[in-house]
Amino acid sequence: MKYLKSITCASLLLGGMLGTASSAAIVGGDVTHGSGSFSILDPTSTFSVGEDKFDDANLYAFNEDQNIIIPSAISVDIGTGPDKGDVVASHYVFFDPAALTSQKGYVDFDADIFGIATSTANLDASDFLLNNNVTYLNPSLRGLEAGDSVAIDTSNSKRLLIDWTASSPGDYVRVFTKQSSSGPPPSSPVPLPAGAPLILTALGALALLRRRRKEG
Repeated sequence: MKYLKSITCASLLLGGMLGTASSAAIVGGDVTHGSGSFSILDPTSTFSVGEDKFDDANLYAFNEDQNIIIPSAISVDIGTGPDKGDVVASHYVFFDPAALTSQKGYVDFDADIFGIATSTANLDASDFLLNNNVTYLNPSLRGLEAGDSVAIDTSNSKRLLIDWTASSPGDYVRVFTKQSSSGPPPSSPVPLPAGAPLILTALGALALLRRRRKEG
């Protein structure tokens, strides 16, 4: 079972505290198996991601916080976790089809990939790197399931390879890359206001029950 948790960055950061992420760190991508195409979303515009908001065959990616000096190590499921003091750029990659669909493809970045968060726990723990105008509608089991695969290309460390099957509510991963040459100067993450954890707790309490249907 899954619970819908809505995280609206603009409200959490009380409007004026929200920064703008660079839009140049994702440089390209493609769908090599499937009927959709690759699209880079603008994180400075307002949209929602998760829980069937797209319902199409496309592969999507957008940037989150860019060139952040992280205050502590980040755990990943694939690759190497960035360590305290490393400069990190964060990116969200997802596939949200209307019905059970398989997809293969790739996403290219302008810097080497540290690692990838594919589990619910590691996605939740790295949500401090959002810093955009996107509303995240996050199932408590977001991430990947058995049979899904993402990997760092062994011949190109700036490329994420994707091979997954999804239905509702889709597959979602976070990619951590090294310092983006086209991004802003390194900085510390924007701190959340003191009341933000209470907002998250309230959102979790109002969660909507939903089951993800995915065949083998």
